[in-house]
Amino acid sequence: MLDHGQAPPLPSPSAGPRNPLLRRKPVEQLVAEGGQGEGGSLRRSLTMWQLTMISIGATLGTGIFVVLGEAAPLAGPAVAISFVIAGLTALFSALSYAELAGSIPVAGSSYSYAYATMGELIAWICGWCLILEYGVSVAAVAVGWGEYLNELLDGTIGVTIPEAVSAPLGEGGFINLPALVVVLMAMVFLMGGAKESARINAIMVGVKIVTLLLFIGIGFLGIKAGNYTPLAPLGITGISAAAATLFFSYIGFDAASTAGEEAKNPKRDLPRAIMISLLIVTVLYVLVAVVAVGALPWQQFEGTEAALAQIMKDVTGQSFWGVVLAAGAVIAIASVVFAVLYGQSRILFAMSRDGLMPKVFAKVNPKTGAPRANVVIVSLFCGALAAFIPLGELADATSIGTLFAFALVNIAVIILRWKRPEMNRTFKVMLFPVTPILGFLFCAYLMYTMRAATWTVFGLWMAAGVVFYFLYGMRRSALASAQK
Repeated sequence: MLDHGQAPPLPSPSAGPRNPLLRRKPVEQLVAEGGQGEGGSLRRSLTMWQLTMISIGATLGTGIFVVLGEAAPLAGPAVAISFVIAGLTALFSALSYAELAGSIPVAGSSYSYAYATMGELIAWICGWCLILEYGVSVAAVAVGWGEYLNELLDGTIGVTIPEAVSAPLGEGGFINLPALVVVLMAMVFLMGGAKESARINAIMVGVKIVTLLLFIGIGFLGIKAGNYTPLAPLGITGISAAAATLFFSYIGFDAASTAGEEAKNPKRDLPRAIMISLLIVTVLYVLVAVVAVGALPWQQFEGTEAALAQIMKDVTGQSFWGVVLAAGAVIAIASVVFAVLYGQSRILFAMSRDGLMPKVFAKVNPKTGAPRANVVIVSLFCGALAAFIPLGELADATSIGTLFAFALVNIAVIILRWKRPEMNRTFKVMLFPVTPILGFLFCAYLMYTMRAATWTVFGLWMAAGVVFYFLYGMRRSALASAQK
């Protein structure tokens, strides 16, 4: 039995097919290459609770502090049901992620799972979606950070950042400077290495959990039963549309799987971290949503920035509690930026090691064990998006890319069970194959509910990815080179 992510010697890669549609990377080879980069190696230093905190850090906060204000006008008081639907969709996929993370504990997450089961081209497409998921979600979350920062500044010193430098193009400003700043701050911390980053992340996660529990306790006192009727004023269509938007809130639970090469005991700890984090996040989301729409009529959420802070002020009649909530939100959203940037850099690390991305993304600093150049490039790209692109478009584009990647993970579980039934699995999907099939169908349904404009953006992104692969990745693939 293999421990701590170790694997038997690499199989000969020359046996595989040359066709990128069929060329697969053996599981043993993926695991054995774990941690290896250009000029250094990633370090195994993360415990199960640190992995859980990374997953919670990447997930908790985004939907509640930022996207709830967009989803409540779509579903009305039934927005809590929308959270449950989005959470169920995430759960089915989380089960598949947990099985694969325990079987293939590597940094590439679903990209690597697809490489082992569906071939290089499909893996590339999955990785391209992950770039959309992680990179763009960092920018979207950073945009929302600026809204709560203004709320905090207004409540403490009575000033706000001028709209010209706190709103993106198309929303009354020229640049969202706070969004850019929070991304650059996260970049600085991430360059210190995984262990140091995990400690900082754990502190921020603790602060935001306490902040949300405080909101639930105080907001409960302001609930008015009349705010829950009618429960679903816009019907099932509104609930479904809100669920698709709120799926953005669950993006990040898979961040733990990107730490597969830095976990002390990935086969045991990764599945546990994924499931524990999703449970905590879902419970908190639903409780906060129920309290929020009970304390504030759903019609008033539209166009409301920093809605939870406003509810705290309305319920207590004191600006102090709104300031406390805003301060917690500033830390909470910063931790999402921090953890998601971490995940993005590790996925690009894996793709670069496979030759599908430029080698600079796989360079590891020997002193810190961090892919510093990778972190800097990713942060500057995400920071630029955050500074100039409106939040709504970012959130929807991220959701559809994530749903597509999650759908592939559910398929990958079925394929790996079929082709490698003898493989040692530290976690197994229950009710197989029903659960991964349901996971795929849920993802497909939420994708179907997306707006035509979102599908257009997704189609253009995918087309660009396919072109990039055939012009660059296919020719430079490390697996293809080994087969010549």
